[in-house]
Amino acid sequence: MTDEAKDVLRGGYALLDAARDLIVDHRRALSGVHGALAPLRAEAAREQLGSVPLARLKDVTDGRLRLGPLEDAGFASVADVLEATPYRLQLLPGIGPQTAQQLHAAAGSLAEAAERSATVRIDVERRDEGMTPVVVALHRLVNAGPELPKARAAAEEVEERFGPLVQDARPAGSWWRRVFARPAKRERAREAIGELAEALRGQRDVRLLISQASVDLLRPDASADEAWIDFELRAADYQTLLAELAAAGPERDAAEGFLPGDLAARVKAQPLDDEYRRVSLRGYQSFGARFALVQRRVIIGDEMGLGKTIQAIAAIAHRRAEGATHFLVVCPASVLINWVREIETRSALAAHPLHGSGRAAALRKWAGDGGIAVTTLATLHSLDVPPDVGIGMFVVDEAHYAKNHETRRAQAVAAWCQRSEHVLFLTGTPMENRVEEFRSLVAHLRPDVAERVRPSDAAMGARAFRSAVAPVYLRRNQRDVLVELPEVVHVDELEEFSRADAAAYRRAVADGNFMAMRRAAYAVPKRSAKLDRLKELVEEAAENDLKVVVFSYFRDVLATVQGALGPEARGPLSGDTPVPRRQEIVDAFTAEPGHAVLLAQIQAGGVGLNLQAASVVILCEPQVKPTMETQAVARAHRMGQVRTVQVHRLLTPGSVDERMLEILHVKSMLFDQYARRSDLAEQTPDALDISEQSLARQIVAEEQERLGT
Repeated sequence: MTDEAKDVLRGGYALLDAARDLIVDHRRALSGVHGALAPLRAEAAREQLGSVPLARLKDVTDGRLRLGPLEDAGFASVADVLEATPYRLQLLPGIGPQTAQQLHAAAGSLAEAAERSATVRIDVERRDEGMTPVVVALHRLVNAGPELPKARAAAEEVEERFGPLVQDARPAGSWWRRVFARPAKRERAREAIGELAEALRGQRDVRLLISQASVDLLRPDASADEAWIDFELRAADYQTLLAELAAAGPERDAAEGFLPGDLAARVKAQPLDDEYRRVSLRGYQSFGARFALVQRRVIIGDEMGLGKTIQAIAAIAHRRAEGATHFLVVCPASVLINWVREIETRSALAAHPLHGSGRAAALRKWAGDGGIAVTTLATLHSLDVPPDVGIGMFVVDEAHYAKNHETRRAQAVAAWCQRSEHVLFLTGTPMENRVEEFRSLVAHLRPDVAERVRPSDAAMGARAFRSAVAPVYLRRNQRDVLVELPEVVHVDELEEFSRADAAAYRRAVADGNFMAMRRAAYAVPKRSAKLDRLKELVEEAAENDLKVVVFSYFRDVLATVQGALGPEARGPLSGDTPVPRRQEIVDAFTAEPGHAVLLAQIQAGGVGLNLQAASVVILCEPQVKPTMETQAVARAHRMGQVRTVQVHRLLTPGSVDERMLEILHVKSMLFDQYARRSDLAEQTPDALDISEQSLARQIVAEEQERLGT
């Protein structure tokens, strides 16, 4: 049964992956057209605004703006206001800073409307750097042929139909998944395999249609001359497609979580104050923060790597600008220090960690001064906060830990939900796969909505589910916002030593053992903070069907990781693994349907292998040679990688990890300066590396002095 089930599951994944690839490829092609159109739209909008009188500014405000000072200063149109900075406007007699901001914002609003309505047509006489990129971008879609719309529709249907089936069928394709699955889940997997096998029959033509469309979309860009010649041969096709795309605007439904149009419009109309924020937001992140503000009590369930923390901080910063002073974030202990660092880096608000021996003093300071308190799920119930301290926003990270209302942590979360009007739950777990768990979480936020959630909502597919629960739930997948994401997302996971880790570290420092210092965080597996965080990252990747590669310099660290993860972890690839055997392991990892984990020594897995099936890379510790990390990440982030690659580096502050990074950062800056002056540097990337012996001696001596050993 396992082999048959695995074959069926593999077939389902193959078709599903082909469909998702086409959707992403098509979205990228559309994004290319809209990116090329943007400068032309802006140019057309500026010309249009040049003839729009100043009086129109009152149409987008409360009508009380004084325009006399602008007219006296020679301003004649909205374009004149737009081109002036708010600072220049406030220098005019009779215009203060607030009025200047309002005037400029009103002009910007009219400019956005003008850009949306601007008509762009291809002018064959204008073959300049503005028009040519549009023709080249359209060439890709025009030459994909008339079957492209049909293929795209088929791909969306496949994703809707096969996505839930493949997810439900996963346990039937692997013996260890069946062993660890609950009886109900095993039974559902068996049924899903049968349904999947039936659904796959007769899909050969669909897969050929989808695959051919992807091939057409992935052809290399045409040259400017080729595109213009093709345009002259069939100008009607280009102009028709352009008119269709220009009218539709960029595809945003997916990036907005498939919310109903009226709700999406309210979210986009919500202002987002950046006075207390120190980070620029991507479009989907801004939308997520606005969603939390508009709906007040919600779950943001974005896939891992999309910046849920930043969206929460942006929403909190806006609430602070509105006058709220106290905010509370609760999270697992493994990410508390990350939250504190993110708050300090991404906002102008004070972070107060309410954890450990100094918790009582920190609580008093937060209650008195305000800011963002950060505590753990385990200690939330014991916080004694004066009742007169209002909570401007209550944020629960990894909220799925509060699904069981019988537990103390869930009861504590429920109590705090009652104390705040604004509540934001964050989770990377796809809720459409677990309706009961979703209903349980929503009961903390909106009991009325929880009562209306039915299993049939999820049975219709992810998009239908999200639409049904739109008042409380927003989720975007990487492929939904891929065109906005950088290709590699680096995240430093900061984990404080546990007491056992710290003791092992002190012994290694006292012995002057640099290598033991580097792996002390894994010396006591049952009490290892780094290992706990690694398991959480792997579990979240599994929930999102992502493949993971775990790199370490040390074999015993990889053995510890394998013991913690169990039979799902393949490998490890090590220095003495024969090259043919390495490739066999990688091929098996790549062929595994859905989620899989591969362990590798960074010296062995970081060179000469193609690991592009993986989209999550975990580095167990920083490396002495930065080029070694770069090469390892490059194994996953290669040509053909469709998903963004997430790189999680596990670090312990106040340890050898931090000292290594400080020294190597200085070395890196010196190398950058050298590289700018020398062509030779391009041929010698190892110039960035530092002698392991000299680095070890320096760090050991400094740590012995710091710890008094």
